Amino acid sequence: MSLRDRLREAEGRNAGESLAARFGVLANPFPASNQTSDNPHYETEADRDAEDRIVAFLRDGRSQVVVVAGTQGVGKTNFMNHFESEIRDVLDDRKGHYVVRYLADPEASFEGTTRRLFEEMGTGHLRRLIRKLGTDPAPIEEARGHDMRTALYRLCRHETDGRDVDGGLDLMMQWLLGLRLLKVHRQALGIQFRLDTVESRTVALRDLVQVSGKAGVLHGIFLLLDELEKQAGVLGPTSVVRYLSALRAVVDALPRQLFLMIAITPDALLRYSHALPALRSRLQNRVVLEPLRDVDEALDLADFYLDTARGRAREGSRQEVLGNEVILKRSRMEECYGELEARAERRGDTGVRQREFLHELHVLAEEAARRPSRRQRR
Repeated sequence: MSLRDRLREAEGRNAGESLAARFGVLANPFPASNQTSDNPHYETEADRDAEDRIVAFLRDGRSQVVVVAGTQGVGKTNFMNHFESEIRDVLDDRKGHYVVRYLADPEASFEGTTRRLFEEMGTGHLRRLIRKLGTDPAPIEEARGHDMRTALYRLCRHETDGRDVDGGLDLMMQWLLGLRLLKVHRQALGIQFRLDTVESRTVALRDLVQVSGKAGVLHGIFLLLDELEKQAGVLGPTSVVRYLSALRAVVDALPRQLFLMIAITPDALLRYSHALPALRSRLQNRVVLEPLRDVDEALDLADFYLDTARGRAREGSRQEVLGNEVILKRSRMEECYGELEARAERRGDTGVRQREFLHELHVLAEEAARRPSRRQRR
């Protein structure tokens, strides 16, 4: 059978049947291990813990640091994806909030994260800030840095004098992003020093957030850092400590307006705490994601994915009647969990990782989809 024929068969053109017609789903209900996005999210007690922290932050404005701890494969990325979507949805009707999701690809410094924060706010935020400061410049005194105060006062004068504010805002953003400092920056904004170190950018971030908060144009920044354990795997000990020191400095500099959520493995969290003891006290609010502890938990997870897939099929399928053939028997799923549990015990793990279980179900479901239907077997 050629590839074209197999593709037609898979799409149901030859047999007149599709996954929807047979199993009542539009696609394989279970994600493969390499599929880290667009997966359903199965809620647990950890969700409620995280939601409580978010509600407190939005209510009080006091900074929060939440550590999402769990071994590889227990759903940290899925958890972060879910809450990024939930937070963005909640903030749709709330002004003055920003959400930054940053995958912690190993870098020698923290500058990539601060750059993303400035980029997320952008010139649009600066424009709203200057308009507000044009009527009341008092919040500018919240800034500690001389260059920040000078630049904001200059832009306020541009606003009141009707001069080229947009050009000044572009120059301000270039400075915040650490670009090369030119004569035009000095002349237009009075800036003297380039932001070319992590420390100087942290101070600038702190100043911009403090002034914006005082002016009432910024109410919160959500910073989500995923896979923070990657830092230790690639960078040397000195670079890791610098990165963690910069992270601690941002947390300390912003007692308000910052919600930081960090996803990390317990081993990396322990190593980082030893590498920089001063960071340990900032990482006390922990949400722990556990592996599957027994077959009942595993079957509940499988049922959730199946129900979600069937729900999507009901909403998006063109089939008048959806099939009800069982794509995977419960006995086979139980057997699959038992095999993975034995494998986990041999390597010293407690419980079965969700990603491994779902991947095995994905493989089994693919095999089931390739088998002839009950009608074809008759």
